[in-house]
Amino acid sequence: MTILIDADGCPVVNLTLQVAKRFSVPVTILCDTSHQIEREGAQTLVFDKGADSVDFALVNRVKPGDVVVTQDYGLASMCLAKCARVLNQNGLEYTADNIDALMLRRCENKKLLRAGKHPKRSPKRTKEQDEAFVATLTDILASI
Repeated sequence: MTILIDADGCPVVNLTLQVAKRFSVPVTILCDTSHQIEREGAQTLVFDKGADSVDFALVNRVKPGDVVVTQDYGLASMCLAKCARVLNQNGLEYTADNIDALMLRRCENKKLLRAGKHPKRSPKRTKEQDEAFVATLTDILASI
């Protein structure tokens, strides 16, 4: 088992490494050339910038039983199809039960954007979000 991080814009790289170290689970960070993220204790793979280049590289590497950290619903869906455990930066685990509704919400949000309705900016990251992420990742790794 490996933890794969879709690291472009990911706020929980360091938290992931801390939890992974407790369970002796290897971590692979995947990013593009504009977000080169190097961390001790992890392998970093860097890909050319391009639409979804990191996402496709990650999907091609994920194996059943791996854990994926991403905030991208489309990538999450593809990783679930490959029997990986997938969670976002706020501790939400993507599952067969919730991914369809999340994908539908993404589609509706894209329609709003095309219509010129821009959503409010995301609020600043909270300590509670970090705690929820650590709790979910810890539960996943403890159950494997």
